[in-house]
Amino acid sequence: MIGVVVPAFKEHESIVDLVSSVRKSVTDALIVVVDDSPDDKTVEALRTIRGPSLHVIHRTVKGGRGSAVIEGLRYLRSRNVDWAVEMDADFSHPPGQLPQLIEDAKSRKLDLLIASRYLPESQILNWPLTRRAFSLASNQLARFLLNVPISDYTNGYRVYSAKSIDVIVNECGRLGTGFIALSEILVNVYYRGLRVGEIPTKFVNRVRGESSVDSGEIKNALTGLIKIRSLKNRLQRGEVGKLEARN
Repeated sequence: MIGVVVPAFKEHESIVDLVSSVRKSVTDALIVVVDDSPDDKTVEALRTIRGPSLHVIHRTVKGGRGSAVIEGLRYLRSRNVDWAVEMDADFSHPPGQLPQLIEDAKSRKLDLLIASRYLPESQILNWPLTRRAFSLASNQLARFLLNVPISDYTNGYRVYSAKSIDVIVNECGRLGTGFIALSEILVNVYYRGLRVGEIPTKFVNRVRGESSVDSGEIKNALTGLIKIRSLKNRLQRGEVGKLEARN
């Protein structure tokens, strides 16, 4: 079974079209929308297309993108999915690429596949120059500090194997609840010996809805990288497993 996790924040304008597009691309997918909106508009919009293949979690307090993804993966784990995809609700991540992503992860026997914006064949459309420069600099800093052989640490269009889902729900979300969780997940998966890879993608800046990224989240992400570097070092030395075995 394939699961799809969609973290949402004030996405009532696009969420129905997004879920419908995912259903067309992966007809047997179990879709989990984790909504952190302060109102019920996104939930109400989804009521028009509810069914056994759609599960909605509405959290009354904004918990951050990372915690939303982990909560969605925890639900999918309880349903014994074989693979799970994480993607945005605003069509930044093209639903039409889902079959390719899933097939690529399977054929390459990967535990984490990232749709990378920074491979030569990738495209980034309608992104302001300042945002693109900040994203590129953030990824270069993450690569320098964390040393995972991936070009895009911060794109949330990803495929996870069942093995990596187990790692994520048991070990991740401790160093931050926002976008920094993307790097925390990557480090936990890679430095625990699982297979990581990337594939080109087309990234389109949102045209509807409201971004959940603010200055506070950016600040937390930058400081969180230092914590994740410490985690990486402890994983490399084998200290994390020993510490957790005593708890």
